[in-house]
Amino acid sequence: MLRKMSLLLLLFLLIFSLSGCTKDVTPVEVEETDDVDYSGTYIGYSWKGESKGVPLEEATQKIQTILKLDNEGTIVEANMLFWKFIDGHWIPRQSGKATVSVDFSVEPVGAMVGEDYKKGTSMFDVCTVDLMSFFAVAVDEEGTAAVLVVEPTTRYQLEMKLKPEYDYSTLIGDVTIDSGQLVPTVRTSGSGLVKVKDWSELGDKDLFSYDYYSHVLIANGVFKGLNKKSTMQELLEKMGVDFLDSKPMPTSEMHGFSSNGGWAGNYNAIEEYLVGKNALEVTSLVDWSKESWSKAVNEDNFFGIDVVSGATKTAQDSVDTISGATVRMSRESTSFQRALVEAGIIEEADVIKGRF
Repeated sequence: MLRKMSLLLLLFLLIFSLSGCTKDVTPVEVEETDDVDYSGTYIGYSWKGESKGVPLEEATQKIQTILKLDNEGTIVEANMLFWKFIDGHWIPRQSGKATVSVDFSVEPVGAMVGEDYKKGTSMFDVCTVDLMSFFAVAVDEEGTAAVLVVEPTTRYQLEMKLKPEYDYSTLIGDVTIDSGQLVPTVRTSGSGLVKVKDWSELGDKDLFSYDYYSHVLIANGVFKGLNKKSTMQELLEKMGVDFLDSKPMPTSEMHGFSSNGGWAGNYNAIEEYLVGKNALEVTSLVDWSKESWSKAVNEDNFFGIDVVSGATKTAQDSVDTISGATVRMSRESTSFQRALVEAGIIEEADVIKGRF
């Protein structure tokens, strides 16, 4: 009997001891917080051929956006680079470096346009990564001036060979293809906004009136302030030529980039626009709510591929600019958005893949 009581007492003590050590396993609710640390450096890309299934690794042209964000998602640094794969090397399109030589013995000859494009004869030999917004001028010892301006909508080199007896009080509006003074010699890119089929359609246009968007030449930069009523002397002076008694002084070749300053100027403008913005609020460089643009976005989020009535293939507004730039912005916006994907701000499904 005593033994049974001892066993019961031992069992009681054991149960009491275990109950005192048992932990409460009821789940504890942890208060969730919305605070996310976005600080870091994030990289995004868009590339030529994506709409045709070309992977990034095989692309020969790509746009790279590098964003540095603080913990709240504010953009503290932004860099955008347009890369081209040339002769086995990746070269930034906006490098701005150029070498130019001029042959004053050459008479410029217009290019043949249409399906059988054939470049004409140029006074200029230009070596640079990209000719967007490029211009050049030189004056020889006899007073002959050689002038080159890349027209932004056709993307042709427009050349003028002005002899020593040339009247520089001539208005820019009177210098046309039909006048024989303005010669479109070389197509610098096949992606121009205006597709030239016959020069007779543009024969009466001056340097600043090829298209509605031609005004980008004079809205900013070197040629700002000029118009069709400006004189040819004023045009050359803007390019750096000095005049004496209404005649140009001899000068070696000078060149530069008009408007925003070519690719470099446009991408600098985008970067300046972005710095200080919050990436949680600015999730695209293009406002895709604009109807003519949104209609051109297909079910796979590609822009400018399946274009319906009322839509446009280009996201561009060179009057008010888009994100500070005057270039077509859909590709740049894709690259920017993919940096936001890496930052965890948007999903890949949100990315509008621009026309490259």
